[in-house]
Amino acid sequence: MNATHEPGRMLIVDDNRVNRLLLTHALEQNGHRVSTAENGKIAMEMLREKSYDVILLDIDMPVMNGFEVLEALLSDNELRDLPVVMTSASDELDRVVKCIEMGAEDYLVKPLNPILLRARVNASLEKKRLRDQQRKLFRTFATPEVAEQLLREGFSLGGKYVTASVMFADIRSFTSLSEKQEPTETIELLNNYFALMFDAITGHHGTVNQMEGDGMMAIFGAPVFHERHHDHAVRAALEMIDLLNVFNEQRAVQGRGQIRIGIGIATGRVIAGYTGTQHRATYTCVGDTVNIAARIEKHTKAAQQPILIDRATRDGLSEGFKTEDLGDVMFAGKEQAINIFSVSA
Repeated sequence: MNATHEPGRMLIVDDNRVNRLLLTHALEQNGHRVSTAENGKIAMEMLREKSYDVILLDIDMPVMNGFEVLEALLSDNELRDLPVVMTSASDELDRVVKCIEMGAEDYLVKPLNPILLRARVNASLEKKRLRDQQRKLFRTFATPEVAEQLLREGFSLGGKYVTASVMFADIRSFTSLSEKQEPTETIELLNNYFALMFDAITGHHGTVNQMEGDGMMAIFGAPVFHERHHDHAVRAALEMIDLLNVFNEQRAVQGRGQIRIGIGIATGRVIAGYTGTQHRATYTCVGDTVNIAARIEKHTKAAQQPILIDRATRDGLSEGFKTEDLGDVMFAGKEQAINIFSVSA
């Protein structure tokens, strides 16, 4: 067996014990690891507990038949791309077509030809590995939510209106800080800083969609909508400050300079989606709410507060958050003043 066709983890689903034994023997001879299930219900339970590379699925079974398994797989984002090779004693064209339309990778008629079985399983394994590589690549360059949306719906430019909370965060006096150290130290600092901030944001269902220098922008409530996106955004901000305090303690021990950040959050209607070209695009959001969040972040310097939010965010918060009304602020380019609140732990 060559490198492209390395052994895989097979799940045989068939109510006939003889069929299961013969298929298991044939697949194990080719080096594969095999598990079996006598109906679709048991198979779905096994699939949610353990990872498999290919399913060999019979159609006519009690409890849950092959068509019902295909339907269940198609509705599960984690399992929908798992290759399925149907096995049946019937070669009726309408059954074959129905299986393929429901997402099956291939269709084999019993009794199975061992050479054809090996070829179809190897082809399915290769497709599974390519899909896994694609998923890994997407998740490297995009957040898990954006990656899953791409894998599920594909890519297209454009966006849709959503109500979300937008966050901007920036390191204060970063230019003067970077002037006092070597470029390698600055890169190390930024990498460590972003690792901490990303963990806080994604841990509260946020999506980091822009990074520029030492600044970042995140959205809460898209691409996956969460009703409590106001809470998620503010909790993420509070955790960012907590993580930064611990990080600064470590830097102090090393004799390095302290970092201070400003975080601005605004809530409202935005257009979220992909902007750019077919060759280079990014998931982002645009609208007046985004502009307000950016201005609020800049105002943290004047207010001498690390976290500032607008009234729409404050009004959407659950009980238990400590906020202080700082009054109205007239930002450049705005016709109406924005009511600003500070947030503390």
